[in-house]
Amino acid sequence: MWENADLSSLPSQLAARIESVTGVDPELRPATKPQFGHFQSNVALRLAKSQGRPPREVAADIVATLDAADLVETPEIAGPGFINFRLRTDLLAQAASELVADPHAGIAQATDPQRVVIDYSAPNVAKQMHVGHLRSTIIGDCFNRVLTAQGHTVIPQNHIGDWGTQFGMLVQYIVEHKVDVSALDLAETEQLYKDSKRLFDADLDFADRARKRVVMLQSGDPQTRSIWTSLITVSLAGFNQTYARLGVLLTDDDLAGESIYNDDLPRVVQELEADGLAKEDDGALCVFVKGEDAPMIVRKKDGGYGYDATDLAAIRRRVGQLKANRIIYVTDVRQHHHFDMVFAVARMAGFLPDDVTAEHVGYGMVLGPDGHPFKTRDGGTVSLASLLDEAEEHAAPNIALAAIKYADLSNGLQKDYVFDAERMVQTTGDTGPYLQYAHARVSQILRKAAAEADPQVDPQVDLAGLDWGTVTVLEEPAEQQLALLLSRFGETVEVVAHDLTPHKLCTYLYDLAGTYSSFYEKCPVLKSEGQVRSSRLALCAATRRVLGSGLNLLGIDAPDRM
Repeated sequence: MWENADLSSLPSQLAARIESVTGVDPELRPATKPQFGHFQSNVALRLAKSQGRPPREVAADIVATLDAADLVETPEIAGPGFINFRLRTDLLAQAASELVADPHAGIAQATDPQRVVIDYSAPNVAKQMHVGHLRSTIIGDCFNRVLTAQGHTVIPQNHIGDWGTQFGMLVQYIVEHKVDVSALDLAETEQLYKDSKRLFDADLDFADRARKRVVMLQSGDPQTRSIWTSLITVSLAGFNQTYARLGVLLTDDDLAGESIYNDDLPRVVQELEADGLAKEDDGALCVFVKGEDAPMIVRKKDGGYGYDATDLAAIRRRVGQLKANRIIYVTDVRQHHHFDMVFAVARMAGFLPDDVTAEHVGYGMVLGPDGHPFKTRDGGTVSLASLLDEAEEHAAPNIALAAIKYADLSNGLQKDYVFDAERMVQTTGDTGPYLQYAHARVSQILRKAAAEADPQVDPQVDLAGLDWGTVTVLEEPAEQQLALLLSRFGETVEVVAHDLTPHKLCTYLYDLAGTYSSFYEKCPVLKSEGQVRSSRLALCAATRRVLGSGLNLLGIDAPDRM
């Protein structure tokens, strides 16, 4: 499973050794009490049934055969045949110490780095970003950070909605009402969109003129294209303002709007026809997929193209031009069937070769505190900016943002989640601000230690730049548990990157903060002396490093003070 066994955590290495002796997963479980070691396994009891032998006898054979003295002290057989394992504390100390100096904080670097395209955010031009874009943007940004941290080349693709019939309607309205688009902001542009839509629905003559304007847009009419470009410019200014507030990595370099595929659509359809995949059905050109009730329509009756053709063109370009090895789409869970169809047709057409993986990560809805989908009072869509404003009424911007991102990422992504700003900003419980508080608390201890060692030290000193030595003494169970959990960070990140499950990183960091809290209560740091004190400070430095690195992967600020 792991690219480099030496970089997998100590428990994983131990489990692999035991399995090589027993032939089955030992299912290591954390020991219930410190005197039983670190892990227990019931593997001997499970094997005893099939072998028809006493479990303790089977356990004795496993212990005698197991070659793991470099990882654990001599295993102990307990009760009816459980095996207790205690990891060597020198190894735990070494693993914790290495985290402080490792530039990657224990995250294994990919031995075969990939080019990963992630399609996320994707707002629509002339409309403010809404609550749905919140999830896509935060989740996609997390995947970007995690895969980049492993050494992969991540290519974000912000597939903005910048093409289609709505622009004929909008541009025609702007021309007839002599509107100066460059003087508007995004909220005003959205109002313009609503006004033009109202007129389009009510006035058949205007609707006819708007449809003709679509043809002018597609054929490159200078005036139409100029207004269209102005709409995009205004929209990008609004999007970038929101991205800055969200603290995400997207820039204008990542834009890949629907319009860039416009010239590719006829080619895509020609290739599908040439391969015998696309067939005419009731005037439309369709691709039939085995096991599907309805076909994919790649060209409509009127000769126009829809999302299906655009998404096929996007895959073709991402593989052909961007050289993607892995493509990840982050959209509403309700689009899952659409992407299943797109991937199936892309495979049939050869746009998506067998050695390129394509995954759709669907997310659930954001619900209001009443448990119903988030809507404005008049039943409209809630803007993303208003959600951020609401959270910032309860906390400083960086803490409000931590609350939002953690609430979004800490549940299984497919699940709906409740946006309750007051609860989310709490610094206790399973929240983003609680993890920020844990990071600030560790930083405070290290700051005090630095000041005690050198009264002249700058209070704003970069704590990561100081030499915290190494972890050498791990006699207390709370110290060992902390070191053990720290050693599992890289492995956790590996699972998140492979399975695209950020909630597992959230769970890990929450457990780490709790384990650190327990260590801090049971093992005095600043009041201890000599080697014990310096070892515990190094353990604090390792904890700060992992907490900070983990929060960064979630896109959350790790403050030194709160």
